[in-house]
Amino acid sequence: MVNPLDFLREVRVELQKVVWPTWPQTFRLTVIVVIVTIAVGFFIGGIDLALTKLTELLLE
Repeated sequence: MVNPLDFLREVRVELQKVVWPTWPQTFRLTVIVVIVTIAVGFFIGGIDLALTKLTELLLE
């Protein structure tokens, strides 16, 4: 069984190896994620609207 303190020490060592992104990288990637999320939302909303209208036409 692993000692919890040993585990936490190993986690600390591993986190020191991480190369953290710079502020400009973080900002740029966040903007990209927001833009892609909005685009996908509009795309899915458009498909939903089209299928709703199609269903209404078929049920009339």
